[in-house]
Amino acid sequence: MPLRSYGVLACRAMEAHREKSDDSPHYQIRLSDDAGTAYRAAVNVLSQEAPSQLLYLADDDFRHPVTAALPAPGSGWTPLPSRPGGAALDFVRGNLFDPALMRELPHHQPGEDNDLADMLDHYVHRAIDDPTAGVYVFGERWGPEPGTRDKIFGFLPGNGVHDVHMNQGNSPRFRRDDGVWQDGGLMIHLPGESRWVAVFLAFQSQSWHTDDVTGHALDGAPPRPSRGEEPVRIIAALVNPAGPAPERETVTLLNASPGPVDLTGWTLADQGRHLLALTGTLAAGAPLTVPVAPALTLGNSGGKLTLLDPAGLKVHGVAYTAQDAAREGWTITF
Repeated sequence: MPLRSYGVLACRAMEAHREKSDDSPHYQIRLSDDAGTAYRAAVNVLSQEAPSQLLYLADDDFRHPVTAALPAPGSGWTPLPSRPGGAALDFVRGNLFDPALMRELPHHQPGEDNDLADMLDHYVHRAIDDPTAGVYVFGERWGPEPGTRDKIFGFLPGNGVHDVHMNQGNSPRFRRDDGVWQDGGLMIHLPGESRWVAVFLAFQSQSWHTDDVTGHALDGAPPRPSRGEEPVRIIAALVNPAGPAPERETVTLLNASPGPVDLTGWTLADQGRHLLALTGTLAAGAPLTVPVAPALTLGNSGGKLTLLDPAGLKVHGVAYTAQDAAREGWTITF
C-alpha cells in the first residue's frame, strides 16, 4: 500500500545531527515553520539491504516546473495528492533528473567531503546559515505525538517527516510502501541567489521501471541505465514557436546508438500523459524533428516530455520551466 500521509514540509532549517552508527543511521534535521512549530526530518543514509550504500544526486541549480507548485516558505506541513500536475514527486514519471547521474556514497567514513552525511551537511548548513532560505522536505509525516518529546532534539510534541527517498520499485521486503507520485526529496530555495538546490536519494535495490498504478517493480524490466546508454534521447523542443496560434511545436530526437532504430511502437508523452505514436527508422547518429501538435500539449508554463519504447518503458525524459519557454521562437535544448 502507498505511504499513509504523503506531503511536503515547508520550513526553515535550524540544526542538524549526524548519526554515525551502522544500525539504520539517519541524517537528522530540526526545522521550524513560521508558526513556531518544530519538526524533525529523518533522512536515510544507509540501506538495511545490500548494497548498503545509497544512490544520491545533488543538483546545485535545480530547474523544474515542480518548484512553482510548492506551498509558501515556512508554511509547515502540506498533504499532497499522489498524482501528476501538482507538487508531488515521482522519480520515474516526473523527469526530475537523469537517474544515470546518481552515484553511490558511504553513509560515514573518516575524512572530509567523502560521505553522504558530508554532502547533506554542505547543503543543510548552507540553509541554516541563511535565514531567508526555504527548506522543503518531501516524504511521510509522523505525529504530532502529544506527551512525547522528540528523541533527537527534545522538542515537544514529537513531530516530523521520514521516507525522504524514492518510495516505489521496492524489493519484496518493502513492497508495502510502493506507490506512484509519492517519492521523497529535499529542496532548498536560496532567494538571494535566485536558485534552487535539490537532493534526491534512492536505494540500490529499487527498480526504475514501475507499474503506473501500484508503483511495484515491473518483472523483467532493465536496470537503471548508465550515462549515455539510452539509444534514443530527447535533445530539444520548440515549445513557444513564433507567430499566432495554432503553433507548430516540435520535439527533436537523436539516435546516439551505432545502429538504426525502428521507431514503430515508440511513443512520446507530454505532461498530461497524452501520447504521440512514432514511426519510421532513425539512422545511427541521426536527429529527427517531430511535429507534435495537436496530439501533445507543450504548455508555456512548464512541462515534461517522456520517450517510451514499444513495451511502454521509459527510455528518456526531460522537463522545462516557464522561464525556459518564455522566449518566443527559441528552441529549448536538453
